Amino acid sequence: MVGSSVVRRLSKSESNFNITSSTRDDADLFSYEDTRNIILKNTPDVIINAAAKVGGIHANNTKRTEFILENLKINMNILEACIDLNEIKIINLGSSCIYPLNSKNPINEEDFMEGKLEPTNSPYAVAKIAAIEIGKSLNEQYGHTVVNLMPTNLYGPNDNFSREDSHVIPGLIRRMSDAKKESKKEFNIWGSGKPLREFLYVDDLAESIEFVIESNVESGLYNIGSGDEITIFDLAKKIQSLLDYKGNLSFDSSKPDGNPRKLLDSKKINDLGWKSRTSLDKGLEKTIDWFIKNI
Repeated sequence: MVGSSVVRRLSKSESNFNITSSTRDDADLFSYEDTRNIILKNTPDVIINAAAKVGGIHANNTKRTEFILENLKINMNILEACIDLNEIKIINLGSSCIYPLNSKNPINEEDFMEGKLEPTNSPYAVAKIAAIEIGKSLNEQYGHTVVNLMPTNLYGPNDNFSREDSHVIPGLIRRMSDAKKESKKEFNIWGSGKPLREFLYVDDLAESIEFVIESNVESGLYNIGSGDEITIFDLAKKIQSLLDYKGNLSFDSSKPDGNPRKLLDSKKINDLGWKSRTSLDKGLEKTIDWFIKNI
């Protein structure tokens, strides 16, 4: 999802970027040798690390070993392959789950490493934290420019619309669409529906990456968020309305909610000149339209 959005955005840029995109078919990021070879072959000025094994609360909590090992391998291979290539600017994409469970909202970059992680996705978070620390070490020891962007919950076209392993927005869209087709009178949602979440349309993240490249943003950690939050219950109602699903919404409070609230403080990147432009309503419309036409 993120990679395709970044390619679309940079392809339209007035900067006329020469873009080399990679997929699982041509780049085995689990192999250090393959990762190193593809970097040396393409000699990039900028590497955007958008590769990751991702999923929603169910996937994170039931595939904990895969989430930590696969993400560690990807990040370690990319960053280690660049040790002697400090002329390459690295844009490393992380996640808001790197922040402690009990961080004060909105969450500031200075909250990094200041407390216990949310337990349902701590393996994924640890892998992302490791990438930040490796990047910081490369910067301090070898002079690399490593910009770590921590987006809030992403959604949009080309997302994973799995019934079981997806994030909350694509998961709700997929399962509610199926419930509508099957004329189900009730739609069940994990958790209480009370947690507050911030969401970011994926094309806004792509714009932030373009901004980071063109504005010569310095090494460091930057939150990338929309600044708006919504309860899972209200989010489900918006999706229900857009899909025109007539059934009742119910919530299973025996299932975990995850973090009760997670809103990022994006003032640091906002003050440099980037701000999110896509409202949740417009982003959901675009995402559902893409889903209907492609899934």
